[in-house]
Amino acid sequence: MALLLGVIFASILTRAASVGVCYGMSANNLPPASTVVGMLRDNGFNSVRLYAPDSDALAALAGTGIGVIVGAPNYVLPELAASASAAAAWVRANIAAHPDVSFRYLTVGNEVAGSDTQYLVPAMENVQGALAAAGLGDAVKVTTAISQATIAVHVPPSAGEFADESKPFLLPVLQFLERTGAPLLANLYPYFVYTYKAAGDMDVSFMLFTAPGTVVQDGEYGYQNMFDASVDAVHAAVERLGVSGVDVVVSETGWPSAGGEEASVENARTYNQNLVSHVGKGTPRRPWKVETYVFSMFNENLKEAGVEQNWGLFYPTTDRVYPITFGK
Repeated sequence: MALLLGVIFASILTRAASVGVCYGMSANNLPPASTVVGMLRDNGFNSVRLYAPDSDALAALAGTGIGVIVGAPNYVLPELAASASAAAAWVRANIAAHPDVSFRYLTVGNEVAGSDTQYLVPAMENVQGALAAAGLGDAVKVTTAISQATIAVHVPPSAGEFADESKPFLLPVLQFLERTGAPLLANLYPYFVYTYKAAGDMDVSFMLFTAPGTVVQDGEYGYQNMFDASVDAVHAAVERLGVSGVDVVVSETGWPSAGGEEASVENARTYNQNLVSHVGKGTPRRPWKVETYVFSMFNENLKEAGVEQNWGLFYPTTDRVYPITFGK
């Protein structure tokens, strides 16, 4: 009961705050989890994404009311898919064992690709069954997080479409989400749309929310930034597969402060501050709040050198990489 009440409380809080943060741990110099959770609270974050059920982080989050997305890492998917009893054991050890943590979503895998996609729906079904058996089936939603690489068409948003190689595994995932009422989590990065020319040769202002007017006209809807275009393109891609009623949560987005083209402290600050100010307004087609998670809490020194190490809002020292206001 304590876990169920905590989840309900987290749901209320998360609806009140549009922007959460991803707490990645690919580093060997991060502050203790108790310090990080204090930083979350001090900066007005009511929701956080964990990529795995780290015991120290979950202990620090207990009783805070901060809504938590927790991941079942990709490497456990074969086991979760093969055995309902393994899924039940995983849920007992990583969810039920933390009754004071306000779990919101359980993501089965992150950016699963290739042959591993065969495990996605069976693992999601087994985890959903385990949560239901624990009395949490309606409280903790089971989902997965897709890569931006699954999206073949970004603009115009109404033409949004998944890549041909992604459609066969995404359709049963989306049908599961439609049936269970869970959202699809999508990692969306205008930075990569820009640097990979995934939407053609567009000005960086469209990526940074600083374009002075409409850049993409799509029927009656005008788009002034790529974030809105990407969100609506994912919705269109979902509907193009014949699935309706599945919401989209932006489970990662951000801008690097160093290490690559247009990666600078000023651009990172501009993107993320504008993002925080914008997401409460929704998109042209869906003018309501978009639940969004900024990547990432810290610069992570064990990631690949270059932009991958420079997405943090904070240095591991807990100093800000740049001035930004998150809370109201």
